[in-house]
Amino acid sequence: MSKIYLSIGSNKGNRYSQIKEALKLIREEIGEITSISKIYETKSWGFESEKFLNLCIAIKSELSPDKLLFSINNIEEKIGRKRDSKIMKSREMDIDIIFYSNKIVNQKELIIPHPKLQLRNFVLVPLSEIANDFVHPILLKSVKELLECS
Repeated sequence: MSKIYLSIGSNKGNRYSQIKEALKLIREEIGEITSISKIYETKSWGFESEKFLNLCIAIKSELSPDKLLFSINNIEEKIGRKRDSKIMKSREMDIDIIFYSNKIVNQKELIIPHPKLQLRNFVLVPLSEIANDFVHPILLKSVKELLECS
């Protein structure tokens, strides 16, 4: 079993309901949720839009990183996300893999740890609630230290 940290966000439609549905589907299709942060309302990042609801969760799963990404993409699509472009825009559901244990993955479609997490307080703040002492395997700083530097 691997311990995995995910970031979940929604800024389109019924945000709370969509987050609740994402958590249900993650439990059913990916694995046990072991920790859930509070939900934060934040401004969009990288584009102008409605505010996001963001949270982070810790899960235990036997899925490989590739299969995890496939499952996450399916969950996002079930909740209404359309993947029609690479530009940032409003979405019903956005789930990112932040950490997958201490693994480092660098593939065309999947980079772990998330390459921009240290720049995103909307990830670092909820992540610090559930993984404050977790050390980024590339930057070699804890989530707490990354948040202090942001």
